[in-house]
Amino acid sequence: MRVLSALLGLLLLSGCQAIDLLSAEQDPRSPWWNLGFTEPNYMKVWVEDSAVIDINGRLFPQTGGGTAAGGEPEDGTDSAKGWDGIGGAGKAVVGAELPAKIFVRWQSIVEPQTYRAWVDIPEEARHIMRSATSRRCPENPSSPAAYYASLKLGLAPGGIVQVWVRDECHRPVKVARAQAEVEPLGPSQGLTEGRYAYKISEKSKRYIERFGIPYGSW
Repeated sequence: MRVLSALLGLLLLSGCQAIDLLSAEQDPRSPWWNLGFTEPNYMKVWVEDSAVIDINGRLFPQTGGGTAAGGEPEDGTDSAKGWDGIGGAGKAVVGAELPAKIFVRWQSIVEPQTYRAWVDIPEEARHIMRSATSRRCPENPSSPAAYYASLKLGLAPGGIVQVWVRDECHRPVKVARAQAEVEPLGPSQGLTEGRYAYKISEKSKRYIERFGIPYGSW
């Protein structure tokens, strides 16, 4: 009887050990990952175009553009320095595997200047993106994992590109930084006679008059 009890105990223990409480295998998830854009406070951008080369070498053009997530808090602080939150919902890159390279061309409204860059995405980023949808957050294991993996490009004056992904606890993790080059054709590939998408806002003007553009802080 004691032998039988011991065997049953071992079976129960091994069964418990096999249960992975953080597995998100049964959680709902999107088959695609999302690409979004963000900007420092007051440093408005307009994304003209973007493209993705995935890990299988396939090119996906026109994967997103337009405005980026940012703010103009007018709280009296020098808040354009660094990055104040990494927001923006982004857009699904339908059909693509995880990214190997990302192209972006954008207008930096406050300078004004137009930039373009190809950004290499490291394996570390892809590992985090996979974990975000396959693993639950250890701090809140009862909640489902992220529905989709996400990658954000931060675009700043001077042609700075920062790259973040979100981990299984939805925290942004910086994974890359790149320096863009000036687009020789100017805004809108030269089709608007040098005009930018819109004028600098009054809030940005006031901020820059007081603090300037914080080059080197991104």
